[in-house]
Amino acid sequence: LTAAFAGDGAAAGSYGYTNSGYSVYEEENDRLTESLRTKVSAIKSLSIEIGTEVKNQNKMLSEMENDFDSTGGLLGATMGRLRTLSRGSQTKLLCYMMLFSLFVFFVIYWIIKLR
Repeated sequence: LTAAFAGDGAAAGSYGYTNSGYSVYEEENDRLTESLRTKVSAIKSLSIEIGTEVKNQNKMLSEMENDFDSTGGLLGATMGRLRTLSRGSQTKLLCYMMLFSLFVFFVIYWIIKLR
């Protein structure tokens, strides 16, 4: 009769059952830990990729800003030239336009005549 009970009064068979229950919880805990480790690893790689993409986008925006600045400078210079041209005498401007129109007319006439 004493062989059926362990030292603390519990049945000998229940001691093995308690150990296997603990083992089941430990295995589930290990499985969940591994699942969490996998998810953390995926999030880490995703955040690294996002960081790389942000760096590339910032570089591209910086290059675009430089391009727009240079284009703005060119446009400003062109507008300055147009203002200078418009301040000149209207007769001179009209004369230039007439000469340009005559030039275009002769070029078109010459192209048609060669056909």
